Amino acid sequence: MPKSKRDKRVSLTQTKKGGLEAKQSLVEEVRKCVNLYDRIFLFSVCNMRNSKLKEVRNAWKHSRFFFGKNKVMALALGRSQETEVMTGLYKLSNKLINEVGVLFTNKTKEEVIDWFDKYSEHDYARTGNLATSTVELDEGPLTQFSHAIEPHLRQLGLPVALKKGIVTMLQPYTVCKEQEKLTSEQAKILKLLKIVMAQFSIQLKWVWDKKSGDCEELNTPEKGVVFNKVRVTMDDQVYDYVEPEMKENVAEKENMDVENVPVLNKSNVRRSLRIKNKSH
Repeated sequence: MPKSKRDKRVSLTQTKKGGLEAKQSLVEEVRKCVNLYDRIFLFSVCNMRNSKLKEVRNAWKHSRFFFGKNKVMALALGRSQETEVMTGLYKLSNKLINEVGVLFTNKTKEEVIDWFDKYSEHDYARTGNLATSTVELDEGPLTQFSHAIEPHLRQLGLPVALKKGIVTMLQPYTVCKEQEKLTSEQAKILKLLKIVMAQFSIQLKWVWDKKSGDCEELNTPEKGVVFNKVRVTMDDQVYDYVEPEMKENVAEKENMDVENVPVLNKSNVRRSLRIKNKSH
């Protein structure tokens, strides 16, 4: 049927398009921040979580964060030496590639590096994340789960059944293997077991200083997903895994021999978490 020229498409949504006005507004905001703040940092986010990034923003209310729209921000800073709004900014502008954010602050370089070096938050791994350790379930009861969840566990691939009303593993099962990508089912199982394998952190990459006009690359190490202590409680059994630097402290606290403290060492010990179930 031919389309009528009298028909007009009317949008019922109240959402306004970004368009040119939004881009111009962002350019103005970025340039205003260049004048207000002494330093600009470029950073990347590991294991992005919007809620965690919001917490960082709240902690740094004295500063200003921008994330996304790299081309517009590069235009605001100046893409070349001729168009840069301040000396040396075009060098930083050219580093706005891939998923990076911009932090405007009056804090010193040392203060910023120190804060972000210490900051990280653990969270449950999601689909596509790499497993940080091998997790194995032994045959036997899983008393931490109610009987109502047994069908859901079977849907996730666990070999379980109800025995006397208790969710029971029918055979040993490897939930995931170290350094392998997690499937949706594996990520859900780890969350049910309350095993966190993701770490939200921010890696600083470059810094520009207004006074000197220098743009410096920062060699802040990217944080791996390493836990000082992972505790998984099944019935009355607790398994502690600690990093080498925590070994003596844990041994002293638990009155254990240092050699008997289990250690996760990326260089020479394969990280493996075996969950043994109490047999009835």
